Amino acid sequence: MPLRLLGFVIILVVFVLFISLNLENRCDIRFWVTEAAILQNVPVYLTAFSSFIVGILCTFPLMFLFRFKKKKQEKNPRSLETGGLVPKKKRGKQQSQDIQGDDGTP
Repeated sequence: MPLRLLGFVIILVVFVLFISLNLENRCDIRFWVTEAAILQNVPVYLTAFSSFIVGILCTFPLMFLFRFKKKKQEKNPRSLETGGLVPKKKRGKQQSQDIQGDDGTP
């Protein structure tokens, strides 16, 4: 817990330092190739933070998809044990013969 708090404080200090060093820097943001969608004189720190937030929002669907797949695999224990590579139907006698050697030993 103290390491998390220390890490959080360090990250906040880095953010405040970044903002304070870039208060006067401005940039233009183009949303499209034409001149219709341009934001002018946007502070650089707002551009960086907004792109970070958009990246987080883009990862949410992937995170929920991964959790859905994980829950689906937990319902089917066979797929967790074998990684889903073994067919559900057993081959029977032929499969056990393939595993054993020529002399009948496993």
